[in-house]
Amino acid sequence: MTVSLILPCYNPPPGWEKTVHNSFRLFSGKVSGETELVVVLDGENVAITDDSLDYLRKNLGKVNIIQYKENKGKGYAIRQGVKVAKGNIIIYTDVDFPYTIESMLEIHHTLSTDMADVAVGVKDEAYYAHVPFIRRLISKYLRVLIRLFLSMPITDTQCGLKGFKKLVAPVFLSTTVNRYLFDLEFVRNCFIASKFRVKAIPVSLNENVHFRSMNYRILFSESVSFIKLLFSKKR
Repeated sequence: MTVSLILPCYNPPPGWEKTVHNSFRLFSGKVSGETELVVVLDGENVAITDDSLDYLRKNLGKVNIIQYKENKGKGYAIRQGVKVAKGNIIIYTDVDFPYTIESMLEIHHTLSTDMADVAVGVKDEAYYAHVPFIRRLISKYLRVLIRLFLSMPITDTQCGLKGFKKLVAPVFLSTTVNRYLFDLEFVRNCFIASKFRVKAIPVSLNENVHFRSMNYRILFSESVSFIKLLFSKKR
């Protein structure tokens, strides 16, 4: 069974290519079958250089690099990766690999052993000890809103580690949110479809994970996205 790992990449830290190389090698060495790496460069920035891309191509061989100039958002970026992914299983996470390899393997195991069609990473309590107060507050507030207004069995939709079988790809590609709430839209659409088995998988953060400062202007646009999801036709 083949696996496609999709990494959206925007404004990565220096040395990001080495993190990708080391983590992908570690992950692919622990799963059976072929593994495909798809890196989506979501806009131009100084950390993404020809040298860094050449490093990945040289050291990983088959790596599919998608690049465009304007930053479009994480949801948009991952959709571009899903469009070209060849694996029977598709997994996506962040370019700095914030979650443990064990967590990624658990997502893969759940799908490869046919325990679910969609594996949704959910954050454990230890996660919140690493998160700045405002982020923690926003995360828990969103979970309350999801419980109250969407009545979904999984309320932690924003964890940056998920996987699904190839047959679920059309549902992912049907999402329209380009930034952070694309995760919520995807999980909601899977439940609405009713024909897919969705399983929550507890995942853990790596040590020394650094969170970027939040652009609070995004909160407004994501609030609008949430309202649109509430009243969308697929509800």
